[in-house]
Amino acid sequence: MTARITSVMNADRNKVCRLISLEQHHDERGSLSVVEPEHAVGFTVRRVYYLHGVESSALRGGHAHRSLEQLIIAVHGGFTITIDDGLERAEYQLAQPGVGLYVGPMVWRSLSEFSMGAVCLVLASDRYDEADYYRDYSEFLQASRRQP
Repeated sequence: MTARITSVMNADRNKVCRLISLEQHHDERGSLSVVEPEHAVGFTVRRVYYLHGVESSALRGGHAHRSLEQLIIAVHGGFTITIDDGLERAEYQLAQPGVGLYVGPMVWRSLSEFSMGAVCLVLASDRYDEADYYRDYSEFLQASRRQP
């Protein structure tokens, strides 16, 4: 299954979200996916974490970042990511380890519909900093609408 976009945001407004095809190597022994962040997404990775053991009915994310950049990859199974720039929303279904979703700053994200055994890998441009988060959607909307 490939990553499927069910709606598309205005490309001029939201240059901060895009699907990225990762380098892939396949042979009789299996497959290898390669992420070289500086080449693939243009940021240095300072934090790596992964979500696993998530129930299909669970909702993860539910926040935005002021400056953090992320590459989100379904390394096993699949899930849905809904992104929102304050004006438009788009939904991505990730279920292929060779495709990642780059999510830049000032984008609200929610992850849902995890398949059984899904693993979501996140590469982040900086360490955890609570001050970088918008956890209140109304506050995020006010800030996002002030962006040029």
